[in-house]
Amino acid sequence: MRYFHRTSIPVDAVLEAADAFFGPRMQPTGSAPRHREFRNSAGSVTVDVRVEGGHYTHVTVVTDQVGESEVDKLAKRFLGTVHTKADPRHELRGAY
Repeated sequence: MRYFHRTSIPVDAVLEAADAFFGPRMQPTGSAPRHREFRNSAGSVTVDVRVEGGHYTHVTVVTDQVGESEVDKLAKRFLGTVHTKADPRHELRGAY
């Protein structure tokens, strides 16, 4: 599955958030200036970020699973935490 989010948080802050969120849950398997990869027994997650429109950051999270797997739930939860960093008033809801 592929998930997208556009945020006002800088690229480096999104990558730090990815390391902090996925690091304890999954094994880091790849790292580049705007790219992170993580894997565990349930599957893998790739996080790519790029500057968009000058002051936005476009975040793409890709899993190797389909639908509502545990890895997909983690990916969606991560994007929710990114949203919360940009807007602290945002309330994380849902089972993921």
